[in-house]
Amino acid sequence: MASLLLAVIYLTFISLGLPDSLLGTAWPVMHVELAAPVAAQSLISIIISCCTIVSSLLTAKLVHKLGTGKLTALSVALTAGAILGFSATNAFWQLCLIAIPYGLGAGAIDSALNNYVALNYGARHMSWLHCFWGVGATLGPVILSLFLGGKHGWRGGYGAVCAIQFCLVAVLAVTLPMWDRYEDRAALRAEAAAAKQAGKKQ
Repeated sequence: MASLLLAVIYLTFISLGLPDSLLGTAWPVMHVELAAPVAAQSLISIIISCCTIVSSLLTAKLVHKLGTGKLTALSVALTAGAILGFSATNAFWQLCLIAIPYGLGAGAIDSALNNYVALNYGARHMSWLHCFWGVGATLGPVILSLFLGGKHGWRGGYGAVCAIQFCLVAVLAVTLPMWDRYEDRAALRAEAAAAKQAGKKQ
């Protein structure tokens, strides 16, 4: 079961990387269609980055309240909804608004899963975790390029990534009991370690 959950975490990090490189790939076409200057992409990136920082700072409280599994599922759903919004946008200001939930969701996923893997798995899995983010960041432009020359263009590419994200939400929803089980075990281990340390001090 631990290996199955780890595989789900790896898939989640692939999905986290998928949309991260879409904007830069699609922007040469997007900015023309949306009548936005080329440099306007930086504003969207800044909004996403700021929201990612905010949600990262709040992740500890959210994990304590919701648990890692529920927080991850909700955050992936949030980013999937934002990507769907990107695919349907008709104006630059809409992109700026949609970038807010995208950044909030991405930051929560990143922080929550890094913490979960650090507490429940070996250090080598942390390296693999970020390796799989790289896989997603590499596949994003590949998927988008398959659509850029077709009828649906960049919107189709965003829609395809959105569909992948919502499939992952379904997987996360099915595996929620596993997350809770291992999180409870981690809490028990932490309590036992704290009690042992307190016993040594006495």
